[in-house]
Amino acid sequence: MADTTGQEPGDAVMAAAPAAAVEVQAPSALLMEASTGQVIYEKDADQKRSPASITKIMTLILIFDALESGKIKMTDEVVTSAYAKSMGGSQVFLEEGEKQTVETLIKCIIIASGNDASVTMAEYIGGTEQEFVRMMNERAAGLGMTNTHFVDCCGLTDSPDHVTTARDIAIMSRELINRYPQIHNYSTIWMENITHVTKQGTKEFGLSNTNKLLKMATNFTVTGLKTGSTSLAKYCLSATAEKDGVRLIAVVMAAPDFKARFADAQTMLNYGYANCRLYEDKEMLPLPQMAVTGGVADQVPLYYEGSFSYLSLSGEDLDQVEKNLVLEESLPAPVTKGQAAGVITYTLGGKKLGEVRVLAAADVEEAGYMDYLKKLAGAWLGTAGWLPQASD
Repeated sequence: MADTTGQEPGDAVMAAAPAAAVEVQAPSALLMEASTGQVIYEKDADQKRSPASITKIMTLILIFDALESGKIKMTDEVVTSAYAKSMGGSQVFLEEGEKQTVETLIKCIIIASGNDASVTMAEYIGGTEQEFVRMMNERAAGLGMTNTHFVDCCGLTDSPDHVTTARDIAIMSRELINRYPQIHNYSTIWMENITHVTKQGTKEFGLSNTNKLLKMATNFTVTGLKTGSTSLAKYCLSATAEKDGVRLIAVVMAAPDFKARFADAQTMLNYGYANCRLYEDKEMLPLPQMAVTGGVADQVPLYYEGSFSYLSLSGEDLDQVEKNLVLEESLPAPVTKGQAAGVITYTLGGKKLGEVRVLAAADVEEAGYMDYLKKLAGAWLGTAGWLPQASD
């Protein structure tokens, strides 16, 4: 959905919940609504900290970017290098020369947090992990993650230069689940087996999801997303959930233990679902053709720049939201596709909630002398009445 909060993509709305309203143990935390990007609660959300395997969210974004562009396919078989095999920490024990499909490696990354699988995919897409990390930092900058710098693709390093923040984690989590919602097909898998085929033979290996929130009793549906922990990072989590069409992202950084990170996420998600109501305009007003003056065409079709959604935190009656479409009378040629032609504004009780621009859907060139002659001739011939009539 388009960001209709009047901000650049990746920016966050000021937190609506006072710190006292939500009690979390972790020193850094943030709760965001995924559709609007609005921040509902935050605690020291811009403090740079080690993210551990939360890093893999950006790795997954780049994998799905490559899939979307056609650079790679789910069925591609990827060979594990000696370097990828050498990764410590969380791993799925890939052997040098072992082949696994892209889809299997995605499962290894999102379910079991495999560092070896992450590096294998980084090398497949970037050629080297270093080049892939450069791409990660470039993608992060494009999302407005101003307090993030990656050193590796999996978060295994405890380098003081490998840092991000709770806010930036929420931003990249939002990008992943909004742009590639199919990630939930993998992030909700609790257990699954993969098959290792190596020189030593064939054997099954069980993947077990590190996100224990999936199996905890909640009044919402947990949809992912990623855990992380090292001695420096302590216990981190980006948890995604859905209830009544509202999707929330709860980020926890540096929790004191693994139980605290899940408890903190639950606390924030419970608060969010108790207080949030989402308005989405699923039936936007139909758009007419717009008149064009002085063009080779007399009209141009229109389209909305994006959809509109609004997150209420104060119990307003969202059935009372009013829409007002204001269009230009006409556009002078030449018209460029994407040119502003009007705006639809949303209000509630006299308060403006936001707006979506209306744009021209095609180019219209300025009419020349011959174009005017053709129009005049066509108009005259069509009304002169002397044209031969077809017989029955």
